[in-house]
Amino acid sequence: MAILSDPDRLAGAADFSGDISAAREAIAVCTKTDIRAAFNAYDQFISDNQAAINNALPATAKANLTVPQKARLMLAVIRKRYLTGT
Repeated sequence: MAILSDPDRLAGAADFSGDISAAREAIAVCTKTDIRAAFNAYDQFISDNQAAINNALPATAKANLTVPQKARLMLAVIRKRYLTGT
C-alpha cells in the first residue's frame, strides 16, 4: 500500500490535532507543521515496514485476516499498550 496522498495526510494530521484538542490535552512546543511532519513520518514508516509488520503475525492470522482486520488488530494493540496506561 502506498503512502497517503497529501490531502489525506493533511486531513489525518488535522484529525489528530482535533482529537488532542477535544481531549483537552496540550502539545507542548509543537506547531501544526510539526504535527504534520510527525504524521507524515509515521505514514512513511508504516509504508516502509509493511512487510515486516505483516510478517510479525502468526501464519494463520497472516493468511486469514483481511488488511482492515490486521489494521484494527494493530490499533487494538497500540490502544492497549499506549493509550490505556497499562
